[in-house]
Amino acid sequence: MSTHTNVLLAGGFAAFTVDLLVYPLDTLKTRFQSPDYKKIYFDASKNAINRKVLFRGLYQGVGSVILITIPSSGAFFTSYEAAKTGLSKVTNSSTGKSLIPQPIVHSAASAIAELVSCFILTPAEVLKQNAQMIRRPVPVSGSAAKQAFQPSITMQALKQFNKPSQLFRGYTALAARNLPFTAMQFPMFEHLKETIKAHRKEKGTFTGSLMETAFTTAISAGSAGSVAAVITTPVDVVKTRIMLSAAGETTEAEAKKGVEKAKKDGQSLEKLAKKKGGTRKSGFAVAKEIMGESGVKGLFRGGLLRAAWTALGSGLYLGVYESGKDYLGGPDKRTEESE
Repeated sequence: MSTHTNVLLAGGFAAFTVDLLVYPLDTLKTRFQSPDYKKIYFDASKNAINRKVLFRGLYQGVGSVILITIPSSGAFFTSYEAAKTGLSKVTNSSTGKSLIPQPIVHSAASAIAELVSCFILTPAEVLKQNAQMIRRPVPVSGSAAKQAFQPSITMQALKQFNKPSQLFRGYTALAARNLPFTAMQFPMFEHLKETIKAHRKEKGTFTGSLMETAFTTAISAGSAGSVAAVITTPVDVVKTRIMLSAAGETTEAEAKKGVEKAKKDGQSLEKLAKKKGGTRKSGFAVAKEIMGESGVKGLFRGGLLRAAWTALGSGLYLGVYESGKDYLGGPDKRTEESE
């Protein structure tokens, strides 16, 4: 089996494993960051979170993400490994010494991989976040698992979109969040991983086993991911708002046409606004809107939750990926690394 196939399989399996485990935390994060958080999930009369509503349907929209995340993650890791190897070769001098620091090589490689991955992932991310916000009725009968995985929720979210291009609304915001995130996370992750490995080799406790690889990677990735997650939370909040409004947004030209038609037909502009939603807003405009509503605090809403699930998700994700890649590479690769 080729190295690229090994990377693709390891990345896909890692994504599948993590999505199932941390998806409920992602749903909670989306709901905390939504503009309707106080209206839907907060009980003003009790000055407390409405837990019954907030924690209902935590797996809504998971199907679409699992289907898309596997190829998008496989594409990310394949692109990342290829770019990292290619950039390392190009930036090496005739003496074999790298002309560019490795953290920069890792950041550039992760940025290239992220642009590829985000293009594949955006439609599922938009659909997922809109599905996470649909208020489902209280279940009357059937198991919790059966209620959680009902396909109707995803289909209900999909019906909100009139054209396929709306599902790509938020690609720029997703890339704007993920590019700095991975640019910070991967250099920190690679540095921590190599530092821990070197420390264990120095002490004579390094074994190169799959369990050790998974544990070392999980600690390194989780630590790096949580730091990067907190720093990039404002961009994540903006991305969430843009994606949640994707189904109802129109371009400025479309909005003007709608207004003219409404005036001609004698239709109420208030009803038109409720039916169509707002005009398409830039990320900067959305950020200003959030600042006006809640100040700087609003841009960091869900930051601690995002850091927690990113630490868990990144640790599991990259831990499974690295150990899966080593396992698929066979015992020869593990023996070579332990020497």
